[in-house]
Amino acid sequence: MVNTVNTAPLLEMSRIRKSFPGVQALSDVSLRLHRGEVLALMGENGAGKSTLIKTLGGAHRPDAGTIAIDGKPVDLSSPTAAIEAGIGVIYQEFNLIPALTAWENIFLGRERTGLLVDRADERSRAAVLFERLGVDVPLDIPSRLLSIAQQQLVEIAKALSQDVRMLVMDEPSAALTQQEVNKLFAIIHELKRQGIGIIYISHRLDEIFNIADTITVLRDGRYVGDAPASEMTRQQLIELMVGRSIENEFPKQAAEIGDARLVVKGLCRGATVRNVSFEVRRGEILGLTGLVGAGRTELVRLIFGADTRDAGQIALDGQVLNINSARDAIRAGICLLTEDRKSQGLVLCRCVRENFALPNVRQLSAFGVMQQRHERSAFSAYVDSLSIRIPHQQQLARNLSGGNQQKVVLAKWLQQNAEVLIFDEPTRGIDVGAKHEIYQLMNDLTARGKSIIMISSELPEVLGMSDRILVMHEGRITGEICDVASATQEEIMQLAIN
Repeated sequence: MVNTVNTAPLLEMSRIRKSFPGVQALSDVSLRLHRGEVLALMGENGAGKSTLIKTLGGAHRPDAGTIAIDGKPVDLSSPTAAIEAGIGVIYQEFNLIPALTAWENIFLGRERTGLLVDRADERSRAAVLFERLGVDVPLDIPSRLLSIAQQQLVEIAKALSQDVRMLVMDEPSAALTQQEVNKLFAIIHELKRQGIGIIYISHRLDEIFNIADTITVLRDGRYVGDAPASEMTRQQLIELMVGRSIENEFPKQAAEIGDARLVVKGLCRGATVRNVSFEVRRGEILGLTGLVGAGRTELVRLIFGADTRDAGQIALDGQVLNINSARDAIRAGICLLTEDRKSQGLVLCRCVRENFALPNVRQLSAFGVMQQRHERSAFSAYVDSLSIRIPHQQQLARNLSGGNQQKVVLAKWLQQNAEVLIFDEPTRGIDVGAKHEIYQLMNDLTARGKSIIMISSELPEVLGMSDRILVMHEGRITGEICDVASATQEEIMQLAIN
């Protein structure tokens, strides 16, 4: 039960304004959080959610407005000031030192010291935190060797290790399995019981209606509405976020499905991919799902030549391919939109036009010299057709929203005119409006006879956009669902754990 009677809010942000050069990020945004409440902060990418929580976390100073805790104004002039005020923030972008272990990252800057850091004590306390979360994370290997899901869990443990009164979670479940999400929700319910207020940000609408008490929506840097979660429908929330009606969240269009195009036989790599065989047909979206660690990403990396296979055969349009590198796959007409677009799909410190041109240098060059006019013209066509929202082509890739970053990655592969497109978690961290645009692009591709493999952990997405579904478990295909219209999430989960 949310305790809101005769008490000042735990947190009140009033008329917060924040601008950056050329951008008004927040315009008079207000927000209230009570003790023991889960407040879902919703909005599309670019709505101002991240700017607002960075202001709360002391990373940004507001241009105007006030912040009060327990009715008393506070000056959150730095991240340290926010921590001292009892505010913990788990940012969407990981903030780990790659060379340090999980437990070293958790207590970095807060070590208990005498003559030396008590490493055994810190390791023991980290183990207790992970036990509390109900997860198993390796404690003694560098964080760079952890999976995305494991790194996310380290960030959650780091926040919980502080004496927080309120906790901000920005996309905390983006890389977690459903089982891990359930454990996270159990932790959240315990934190609520202790009176801790939680601001929860997620693009997974099912989660919001599962965990939130109240929903607050931002759009274009402005407050547009809030309501108890129990009084808001999914459709109402979507319309508040995007400012228009979206009739069908998953706008799958029937395409003419033809003969098999990509045929994989007996693909193997150690224990991660074990004797996998399947085919993808012309005009088909093949959903590939399973729990994190099932081998989905490892499988498509073998097809793309990013990793070396131990055995197996890959053929496209009846021709056996000799794929030993990503370059071989690209030349054959296969492309991969990676799960982690920031570290593997983009060079964040370079502009978007240069990112677009990277795999297309030969096409855009003459006599070994890049033709900048051709480069600008080719990219401009995709900016228009994909509705990539950028002020100019020199915009750094790091400064784009998640949805626009994904579109830039897609643009560089469309320029290749690839025949088989592999989308690994294509809508992770992307708002509902941008998701809808990505889905429509997938429809356009299949209508042109392209073949798509879509890896996704979001079962509604898998069911909503796939023509056929393959389920993996421990490196193997454990099931195939051909009648997607009649399939259920429970059926997929049963195959995923067997």
